Amino acid sequence: MTTPVETVAAPVRASGTPAVELHGVTRTYRAGQHEVRALDGVTATFPAGSWTAVMGPSGSGKSTLLHCAAGLERVTGGQVVVAGQDITTATDADLTALRRREIGFVFQSFNLIGSLTAEQNVALPMRLAGRRPSAKDVTAVLAAVGLADRRKHRPRELSGGQQQRVAIARAMVTRPRVLFADEPTGALDSAAARRVLALLRELVGADRSIVMVTHDPAAAARADSVMFLRDGRVVDHAVAPDAREVAARLAALEA
Repeated sequence: MTTPVETVAAPVRASGTPAVELHGVTRTYRAGQHEVRALDGVTATFPAGSWTAVMGPSGSGKSTLLHCAAGLERVTGGQVVVAGQDITTATDADLTALRRREIGFVFQSFNLIGSLTAEQNVALPMRLAGRRPSAKDVTAVLAAVGLADRRKHRPRELSGGQQQRVAIARAMVTRPRVLFADEPTGALDSAAARRVLALLRELVGADRSIVMVTHDPAAAARADSVMFLRDGRVVDHAVAPDAREVAARLAALEA
C-alpha cells in the first residue's frame, strides 16, 4: 500500500490562513456486512488564493473528500478546518451558516431550479440566508460570467455552458472564501468547458480559493496544483503541471 503523504497546494498568490485544512481525515461507510473506507487518513492543506484540482481513479474518494471539506458530509475521524474554523463537530445550524457565508458549491449537473430565471437562481442563496438580494449585485455577478443579457431566461432557455455559468454566479454571489466544484465541466462540450475553466481562473485570488474534482487532465492543468488520490489516500501531487503530465500520473495510478 502506498504511504500517505501530506499535500500542500502551491499557489502563486496566497498567504495567511489556509482556505481548507484536513488533518488525518477518515470517512467510512457501511455496505451490508462490510465497512468501506472512502478516506483513509487524508492530511492536506489548501492555501488561500489557490486553485487545486483533485484527481484519481474511480472510487478513489475524490467526491467524498470534496463533500467532507465543504461540510456536506461528516467525517468519521480527523479534523476539518475551513477558513480558520474547525467544522469537525459543528452543529448542522453552524454548518449551514458557514456554507452560506464562506462556501460556494458548483455541481456537474448545475442544480438550477427550472421555474426560476437566471437572476432568481443567483439570488436564491441570499434569500435562503434571510438576506434581501441587491438587484445590482445579482446583475453584477451575472455580468461577471458574461450573462447579464440572459438574466430573465430560465434554465431550459440556456445552453449547458450558460447554465453552468449561472451556477457559478450563484455560488459567487455570497462572496465565498472557498469555491468547491465537483466535475464542473463534466457535462459540457469542449468549447463551453474552456470558457468555464477560464472563468474559474479569473475567480482565484487572495480572498478566494477553488477546490475542484475533475477527471479531465486538461481541466486539472488549469489549476495551480493537482492532488492525486488512490484508495482514499493522497499518493501524489504536482505543481503547475501540463495536461500531458497530469494524464501520465493519472494513468500510473489506474494501472
